[in-house]
Amino acid sequence: MSNSGRPLSPHLSIYRWPITMVLSILHRATGVAMSVGLVVLAAWLMQTAAGPEAYLRFTSTLSTFVGMLFLVGWSFAFFFHAANGVRHLVWDTGRGFDKRDADRSAWIVVGFAAIATAVFWWVAA
Repeated sequence: MSNSGRPLSPHLSIYRWPITMVLSILHRATGVAMSVGLVVLAAWLMQTAAGPEAYLRFTSTLSTFVGMLFLVGWSFAFFFHAANGVRHLVWDTGRGFDKRDADRSAWIVVGFAAIATAVFWWVAA
């Protein structure tokens, strides 16, 4: 049996991921990231209850560049996950499944998450 007439699958280096697929993966990743962030939030609350020295030590750790990077990442994950959740709720009504609508709503979710994160940190500063 010859397979010479069959098309080859595209290699990952030439395959273009659709935005909806990227958002599906990011939705799962941001859920995991927020779970880790919840552990950090619980640690922060425990350090708050432990006293001013422990609280100051914890907040100084989160004030480093790496700590701030994690905090900004967790806030982006929150806004992204929330906006994508609203997108899924709209899909539950049976609307927005057209390719053009799905792509447009995907970019709206990404834009909202980026803008909301920037505004949140601008207001918090």
